[in-house]
Amino acid sequence: MSKDIYENPLCARYASREMQHIFSPDFKFSTWRRLWVALAESEKELGLPITDEQLDEMRAHVTDIDYARAADYEKRLRHDVMAHIRTYGDACPKAKPIIHLGATSCYVGDNTDVIQMREALLLIRKLLVNTVAALAELAERNKDVPVLAYTHFQAAQPTTVGKRACLWAQDFLMDLERLVFELVHLKLLGCKGTTGTGASFLELFGGDGGKVIELESRIAEKMGFSACMPVSGQTYSRKVDAYVLNVLGDIAQSMYKMASDLRLLAHEKEFDEPFESEQVGSSAMAYKRNPMRCERICSLSRYVLNTARNAADTASAQWLERTLDDSANRRIALPEAFLATDGALTLCINVIRGGTVYPKVMEKHLREEMPFMATENILMHAVKEGGDRQELHEAIRRHSQAAGARVKLEGKDNDLLDRLLADPAFHLTKEEVEKVLDIRKFVGLAPEQTETFLRTCVRPVLEKYAADLGVEAETNV
Repeated sequence: MSKDIYENPLCARYASREMQHIFSPDFKFSTWRRLWVALAESEKELGLPITDEQLDEMRAHVTDIDYARAADYEKRLRHDVMAHIRTYGDACPKAKPIIHLGATSCYVGDNTDVIQMREALLLIRKLLVNTVAALAELAERNKDVPVLAYTHFQAAQPTTVGKRACLWAQDFLMDLERLVFELVHLKLLGCKGTTGTGASFLELFGGDGGKVIELESRIAEKMGFSACMPVSGQTYSRKVDAYVLNVLGDIAQSMYKMASDLRLLAHEKEFDEPFESEQVGSSAMAYKRNPMRCERICSLSRYVLNTARNAADTASAQWLERTLDDSANRRIALPEAFLATDGALTLCINVIRGGTVYPKVMEKHLREEMPFMATENILMHAVKEGGDRQELHEAIRRHSQAAGARVKLEGKDNDLLDRLLADPAFHLTKEEVEKVLDIRKFVGLAPEQTETFLRTCVRPVLEKYAADLGVEAETNV
């Protein structure tokens, strides 16, 4: 690409070649031609005077698109569909009289949009499945590894690394369920004519409405769909776009949440994303190792979230049977939402597969906070030994405040346990404290929850979509 003009970073830096191909001119305009072939074939099958020779000619020129000729036509005609009809007709002189017979521009435009979204959703499904698989591996390896859990990003009861990974995986599984729903319910626009009434086709078939209905069924089958939209104006309802982009927005929420969590954990030195041998963290601070991949996931996800809202705005602004204020917007919004989601999901897989967990740092953080978290168990133990619950609660409060001040004001270690051991009201020995501090008593059912979740929720999905597994997840930059 020429370096003196703008190029889209989604293509140059982030999205996969597979996703870029789905929204490429080759895919788009060859699909237009496939739709014109399906239309002509179906019209012939239903009795219109179209010859095999014309159909053979059209089939022979589905992919050899003369883009320069099409651009010249569009410059003069100011109409992209007519430009490609003329270009296709020049390549197929025998078929030229019957190309696009009875159809309106949205026959190729809208139907191709649906086909592109279907193919793009299948690719996103593959990436989602691989993201869940990567998280499942992380959870299985670390199901018993204790880690400090947080509420309000303040230390709370411990959990395990595996259980935390399950929280992220569950979000992505919910997204996958929504994606599959939209994928299954996608329908072609069909061939309903200028305002969706099918009037032009009714004229072609001499008033035979049954053939008009059958025409749509045959085209849908040829293009791999079970049905067309029951009713439409000139276009399919733009709510379809909004539904699809909402799914991408849902995935973006999950990606943003997970990547933000990993950024917090990177700050705590409990997790590192992949960092290559010559990678530079900062142009100024040579020592830095920034979580740039997770930051990029958040950045792209935020873009997708905003684009999903854009689709809702477009759906709400359509006038009657058609308005053209959707066209330029959708040319940008639909591809870019998929390209950004593709890029961010690839990064998610890359980060989870190649990331590093640091259990020793986690142990250190647990030791620092464990005295505070153990106080409830110590309180119960002391009451069993005959202590007054209310008096002991007040003593713990005072000792905790003093220990906290020592940590925050003096930068010293947490000495709460030493204070409680020295307080005769608690009747504590070091052996009893060690029993109270057994980390297994603080993680609850986290290991069992992880095993159950992986067995009952994750593995059945991975088995169902086993053909989607094995995606490479290399980053471009």
